[in-house]
Amino acid sequence: MPAAEPATSEDAIPAYIDVSKASVARVYDAFLNGKDNYEIDREVLRRIQQVAPEATQLGWDNREFLIRASRFIARQTGIKQYLDCGSGLPTAENTHQVVQRIEPESRIVYVDNDPVVMAHGRALLEENDQTHLIGADIFKPREVLENEVVRKTIDFSEPVALYQCGTIHHYSGDDYADIMQEYIDAIPSGSFVAVSHFYDPENEDSPLARKLEEVFLHSPMGSGWFRTREQILSMMPGLELVEPGLVLCANWWPDGPHVKPLAPIQRCIVGAVGRKP
Repeated sequence: MPAAEPATSEDAIPAYIDVSKASVARVYDAFLNGKDNYEIDREVLRRIQQVAPEATQLGWDNREFLIRASRFIARQTGIKQYLDCGSGLPTAENTHQVVQRIEPESRIVYVDNDPVVMAHGRALLEENDQTHLIGADIFKPREVLENEVVRKTIDFSEPVALYQCGTIHHYSGDDYADIMQEYIDAIPSGSFVAVSHFYDPENEDSPLARKLEEVFLHSPMGSGWFRTREQILSMMPGLELVEPGLVLCANWWPDGPHVKPLAPIQRCIVGAVGRKP
């Protein structure tokens, strides 16, 4: 979807949208130069840019990782059903557009609980009967997995592609690995899982990661945890990671060589794709 001027006045805010707190989906939209965000969401971006001027690369690296992972799964695995958790607002290349271009019969269920996502997403998908959007809490696996649309659309006796891209780092509990374990237990052998997550590399970039975390947590959004490699790998229990494993999102099968050094903030988000044996 082409970018347009963001909403600027209270008059433009529908009654069902709470702008007393920033929305994860709308903040990501601001990071991607989208049009479906409000002043409180842009405030989060501005605060992050004070720490890292190239802050928008977090959003772009996450999105481009998802696109490349989707192309890989659609072309290489034979999977034709996708459960995309925390899908966010529509952008230029959504999961269904990427995979259905390669495998037109692919079925996708997006999961989100942001009212702006629900309104825009359902409008976007009206003419695509292979793609659905449900409202559910992605941090409550049973709520997602037992949803009527999910059960009707996805055959859990066949391999599934499960996405948690840019999502779990907004969960503050210590049981994040348990949440992922429940999802992974529910999908059959041969399924693939894609995860991206804010990253504390525990090296010279660690102070930046911790500063970014502090800004996110004390911003109007109130979430954004930068976890370590060990913590992130614990979210993919028992999976066989596709080469090159858990790496910076920018380094997961890039479309071409890097001709300039990565910005420091790009070294603070990682991604991986794993296969369930």
